Amino acid sequence: MATLFKNIKELIQVRDESVSFVAGTAMKTLPTIKNAYLVVENGKIADYGSMADCPTTSMEETVDATGKMVLPTWCDSHTHIVYAGNRESEFIDRIHGLSYEEIANRGGGILNSARTLQETSEEALYEQSKVRLEEIMQLGTGAVEIKSGYGLTVNSELKMLRVIKRLKDSYPIPVKASFLGAHALPSHYKGNTSKYLDLIVNEMVPKIAEAKLAEYIDIFCETGYFTVADTEKILEAGKRYGLIPKIHVNQFTAIGGVQAGVKYHALSVDHLEIMRDEDIEALKNTNTMPVALPSCSYFLSIPYTPARKMIDAGLPLALATDYNPGSTPSGNMNFVVSTACIKMKMTPEEAINAATINGAYAMGLEKEAGSITIGKQANLILTKPVNSIGFIPYAFGSNHIDSVYIKGKAINQ
Repeated sequence: MATLFKNIKELIQVRDESVSFVAGTAMKTLPTIKNAYLVVENGKIADYGSMADCPTTSMEETVDATGKMVLPTWCDSHTHIVYAGNRESEFIDRIHGLSYEEIANRGGGILNSARTLQETSEEALYEQSKVRLEEIMQLGTGAVEIKSGYGLTVNSELKMLRVIKRLKDSYPIPVKASFLGAHALPSHYKGNTSKYLDLIVNEMVPKIAEAKLAEYIDIFCETGYFTVADTEKILEAGKRYGLIPKIHVNQFTAIGGVQAGVKYHALSVDHLEIMRDEDIEALKNTNTMPVALPSCSYFLSIPYTPARKMIDAGLPLALATDYNPGSTPSGNMNFVVSTACIKMKMTPEEAINAATINGAYAMGLEKEAGSITIGKQANLILTKPVNSIGFIPYAFGSNHIDSVYIKGKAINQ
């Protein structure tokens, strides 16, 4: 089936040749074509260009995009959308003055979610999670990474990963799975971190690898959670079984986790609210993508990733939601892009690059998503009539999406 989008006011993120990611000053450039057309065939981008060169042959479907823009769907490389229940009571606790760390120390936080998930059936977990996946697709997300980490037992981590696989098999968008068994220390392992890490290394990782339930391995490298030495142990074990490293790092403190990520060739290092000069230097001239999660900073009232300093130092940056029940109960990438501009002083061009092409790279999807490139999946956002690219993050409280297309088919009409 062929679909023609014609009279597009502006076709955004056009890359004639597939680019893995953009960094530094290149992030300020967002290639576009004004008064454009786009052809989709068999779910992939087949052709595009100026309306002066628009094909005249009839196609099965024609979409008149007069006054509207087309851009690739958002690529959300960091979510935890497979979870059970919610943590709204902790939201109230924070209003009353408790910090994220204080709530965790009282048995809340990740351990709270783990208890709920362990008591939830696999079918119920799938039913809850698919609602969130459908929600973010309607909001313009066309590729997503989902992490485990709310199981914290062998059976519950496997349960989470099986649900992620089922979502991947049931929905048309690319879904990547990360094993995050080292998300927190279960309460019955308190004082014996090494024993829990041994369980991850010797039992969880081999079973996950054998069942091919994850592509990435992740760990929360943070004061009060897991050390740099713990991180290296987990990443090393994952690599032995073909799992690509990622790290939650520098959310509250900087303890050397960024350097461990670079050492183990992590695909991404995520959070980065606290960034020292040596952390920025460590990331230079590497293939490790820094990922910022601005809606987490917004929800927890913690510092924002210093995007301006990092980009000006020549680094790339991706944006993601961190959608989870405790610190970011939202998967709205439109809000993430706006917040990056408002609070992190990224330009609209930088933010869109970070949320599309760089986000795709951060989950190994740069060859099939993240830009308007012939041969890539036709996962597209058709906006409502808007004035300019800058209007999208500027009017942060409005819905600018007319339709979302996944593999060339509208999902919300």
